[in-house]
Amino acid sequence: MGAEAVAALTDSRLAANQVNGSFETRDKRMERYVKTMRQLTKSFKEFTIKQIPRSENKREDALSKLALTCFDHLSKKVLVEVLKERSIEEQQINTLTIAGPTWMTPLIDYLQQGILPDSHDEARKIRIKAPSYALINGELYQKGFTTPCLKCVDKVKGKEVLQEAHVGQAGAHEGERALTGKVLKMGIYWPTTHQDAAALTRACKECQVFSPVQANPPASLSNISSPWQFYQWGIEIVAPFPEAPGKLKYVVVAVDYYTKWTEAESLACITGRHIIKFA
Repeated sequence: MGAEAVAALTDSRLAANQVNGSFETRDKRMERYVKTMRQLTKSFKEFTIKQIPRSENKREDALSKLALTCFDHLSKKVLVEVLKERSIEEQQINTLTIAGPTWMTPLIDYLQQGILPDSHDEARKIRIKAPSYALINGELYQKGFTTPCLKCVDKVKGKEVLQEAHVGQAGAHEGERALTGKVLKMGIYWPTTHQDAAALTRACKECQVFSPVQANPPASLSNISSPWQFYQWGIEIVAPFPEAPGKLKYVVVAVDYYTKWTEAESLACITGRHIIKFA
């Protein structure tokens, strides 16, 4: 319409002060509205928003309520616009990405045209791996002795398949081995399937929170040197404590290596006579 100066009137004190910056915007949804409002007002040379009492805004309130009524009885002179989308909703833009070479590219080049890499070691690896793969309708498949051919995909597509199989509609948060088998049964293959499945399960929050408690000891078990009860003892002197009645501030602790039986005694000082008496 070519307007350069706009004055907006509203009966909402909250909306007016949030746009002006007097009030803090805490709600995320309202914050998006305010952000969109400020972007739109940049196209005007002058923009003001002012709060007015509700008593002075009756006609505007009646007009805003037309959206909840039937439009059949309205005159043709009344223009009503129905907004099907919120102004804060962002439009999704699909970007075209050009895929680069993947782990399948050398195999496809060799099977189609007989092209090998310049490196002697890489060329030897391709010759060894090539009999295990086949090209069907221009797509690479891995052959199996007792299983159907598996369709080969790149690592990015493989991670999407893993994510869907793990937490999708048919996902059950399986472990890495079960998840790898599930993907292979779906007919999908890439070389790092098991490693990617292990990384996904370890990074899944639900799997870590609700996984069963491991009963394995934190360290490998070691043999004890005591063959029977009270055969060998260990004596330890604990560092000084705050002085207690009787000037007691040391503790001597003896532990049996076999039964873990513990004896302790408080002492005022540490001498050989006291240790012999304790033992």
